[in-house]
Amino acid sequence: MKKQAVFLLLIVIIGSIGAANTDSFQFIDHLLRLKGPEKPQIIEDAVIFTAPSSYRRVGIAFAHEGFGKVYWFQRLMVPNENAGAWNKDKAPPDLHRDSGMLFYIYTIPENLKDVLEYRLIIDGLWVKDPLNPDYRIDPASGIAKSVIALPYIKRPDSPNRGPAGTLTFTYYAPPGETVTVAGSFNNWDPFMYELREISRGCYSLSLPLPAGTYQYTFFHRGERRLDPNNPRRVYTREGKAANEATVE
Repeated sequence: MKKQAVFLLLIVIIGSIGAANTDSFQFIDHLLRLKGPEKPQIIEDAVIFTAPSSYRRVGIAFAHEGFGKVYWFQRLMVPNENAGAWNKDKAPPDLHRDSGMLFYIYTIPENLKDVLEYRLIIDGLWVKDPLNPDYRIDPASGIAKSVIALPYIKRPDSPNRGPAGTLTFTYYAPPGETVTVAGSFNNWDPFMYELREISRGCYSLSLPLPAGTYQYTFFHRGERRLDPNNPRRVYTREGKAANEATVE
């Protein structure tokens, strides 16, 4: 029974994160261990932020993005152990309950080397993170910004490396099929860029792109496909899993 409950909990958390690939489990393991909201924690190349679910809504914005984007926390739902047996003459019980936490997982950008500065929006008010004791006051504006010291992160070499100013995408599938790539470089249009079968079952495409970091995913047989050769996985603003690559 205990194993079944844990399995159900994994399903619920994966759904909350928004994608079910193996990289999710490092975050699941951490969330499973939490007794409640806590100070932000760095896991691999990402930060897990939490907040009490007693707040109506919590968002986060980052200094390196000019506080121009707000990322909203999600409510962490877990299986309801007290649901009991369902009497067909009564309304079905709630299968999940509020864990008491909201959470957000943010992948640390490659260009950040020292600190991550951010502010929260809690129920419509801009504030520093009440769970993070580390903050600094901006001397010009007087605004308090929460701070996280970043460790050195060794990132894997990009499998998309090609000529300077380009990204090369490679995907393996049965011969004679259609494979496309979409990403933050084309507003996630799944029809714009089709890979060419350069050898039997090997599909490839090189795109000239400005310097920067991009998210992408393949589309094959009508389904989103992560790049199995690229270990750099991130989550888009919509909560979907994607790969990440950099043009230098």
